[in-house]
Amino acid sequence: MASQKAPDHPIQLSSYTTRVLLKTILDRPDRGLGLTGKQVVIGGWVKISKEEQRNSGAPPSPPSSPAGEAPAAAKEEEDVTHCEVILARISPCLRSFIKVFTNGSRPPRREPLDTTAPAEKVPSVVYLLNDGSCVSSIQVVVKSSVAPINEVLPAGTSILAEGVLKQQSDAGKHVIVLEVEKILHIGTVDLANYPLAKTGLPLEFLRSYSHLRPKTTTVASVTRISNALAYATHTFFQNHGFLHVNMPVITSIDSMGYGETFQVTTFFSKAEKMDDHGAINLEAVKIAIKDKSNRIEEMQRTKNNDEAVLAASLDLIKTYELASQMEAQEKEKPGTSFKFGKVDFSEDYFSRQAFLSASAQLHIESYACALGSVYSFGPAFRTKNSHSSRHLAECWMVELGMAFAELEDVMNCVERYVKFLCKWILQNCSNDIKLLAKRIDKTSMDRLRLVASSTFERLTYTKAVELLKEVTDKTFETKVDWGIDLAEEHERYLADEVFKKPVMIYDYPKEVKPFYVRVNDDGKTVAAMDLVLPQVGAAVRGSQKEERIDVISTRIQECGLPQEMFDWYLDLRRHGSVKHVGFSLGFEQMVMFTTGLDDIRDAIHFPRTHAELTY
Repeated sequence: MASQKAPDHPIQLSSYTTRVLLKTILDRPDRGLGLTGKQVVIGGWVKISKEEQRNSGAPPSPPSSPAGEAPAAAKEEEDVTHCEVILARISPCLRSFIKVFTNGSRPPRREPLDTTAPAEKVPSVVYLLNDGSCVSSIQVVVKSSVAPINEVLPAGTSILAEGVLKQQSDAGKHVIVLEVEKILHIGTVDLANYPLAKTGLPLEFLRSYSHLRPKTTTVASVTRISNALAYATHTFFQNHGFLHVNMPVITSIDSMGYGETFQVTTFFSKAEKMDDHGAINLEAVKIAIKDKSNRIEEMQRTKNNDEAVLAASLDLIKTYELASQMEAQEKEKPGTSFKFGKVDFSEDYFSRQAFLSASAQLHIESYACALGSVYSFGPAFRTKNSHSSRHLAECWMVELGMAFAELEDVMNCVERYVKFLCKWILQNCSNDIKLLAKRIDKTSMDRLRLVASSTFERLTYTKAVELLKEVTDKTFETKVDWGIDLAEEHERYLADEVFKKPVMIYDYPKEVKPFYVRVNDDGKTVAAMDLVLPQVGAAVRGSQKEERIDVISTRIQECGLPQEMFDWYLDLRRHGSVKHVGFSLGFEQMVMFTTGLDDIRDAIHFPRTHAELTY
């Protein structure tokens, strides 16, 4: 029977370059041994380095002897051997006499002369290089004859090098080494000012250097896991017949109905500059008038089209009007800065009030009610004045819309989706999870296995309140009573202490959920659900949407929202309404759950939070 051929693990080049990805070398079952002798080009950043002396090459051969004559060292060794043989054959008496005569000492043995010249020692740098493709780093040797030692020594230095993969002489963590033959690029580091020169820097410190922190091992692993979660998200929904749609970032509605939105306007740019308190500076406006006048004159000299000149002239007139208002206010109340009074948004860029979207749930219904099943993956913005480790001003949401479905359908979808994510990470990011388990949370892998294999607990909001009221071993900061919006401490207690697994809470009081959630037959609760994950809290919020136009119109009035703002939304109920559902998953919350991070600012690439915006 023919023997089975061992699986081939070819070297994978980085797309569009000749660089080899380290993961295709180091993540092989043999850790790269099967590639010994291969000529490769790798690029990456120095993690750790040290300078040492290494042999320049193989030691020179001993000098040759005349023809037919053995080398001197060999002859000397031969003589010593003959003497020992003769001595062994001497009678015991003679041997005793020799022992007494020599005082028990053995005749000294002549050591062979070392006629080989010592191998030349040259300065070399041995360092670990990582290219971000995997957790492991490769050991690299660069000799001083190849590159200046001082340039490749500092941590953080970027290097593109060509060399040969060789087996490491001493067995250890690194089984292969790259001996560099040619340096193709060196990106030097100003070590005195490099903030990541030290190892073991805390995550709190790294937040101040969001542009550099991906070079650290921990943040690199978090980033690879984040990437895997995004890939798994698209894989899951595409495999289940959902269409990916892009939802708007700028909107004219408060999609959550909470008023926690960022406003989009161009009014401030008309004054060009503002003072430190957010008020418009009169001198800056006068400078702007002069600049705009010069611009118009230039346009007229160069014979620009009449429409462009007219637009610039109208803009200048508005700036004159603004300056006049400011001068009048200055005369009336000297020393005060001009601020906008009641704003006429018809003069703004969109001719109406505009906001950054806090959720895509309303817009996504348009496509769900036309195409059946859709999802989006994009940013959301909320102005909540919070310094909590769970809140971001800019976050990313996975949002879904599904037609001809009810609350139980969306709960089933959420459970299968979250389980799929956990299994995906376990199968595709095991090395990263193991690293983070050592550095951040040793229970992270067990938690992922638990969620991937367990059935989620489902209970009504009413039942959840009853259970929380029975708690005697803990005092909650927010008193538990029917009708409150459950706080994180309540949700976490149910998931972490009571059920010790994911919990789905549904049928909330209508007062604590958005206006668009379907009202249940009892008139007091709505068909909303939240998924609470252990150690993280609520990661998914979903609901069945209100498809009855009379009911949702009443809800808009009860919430004090302007009817005209949602007239387009009501059209979906006027023209072919269907039962439909949706949910929003906080992507950074899912990153926190899989990695064990306890601060959401470490789960996003560039955190934006209240009073914190570096760049």
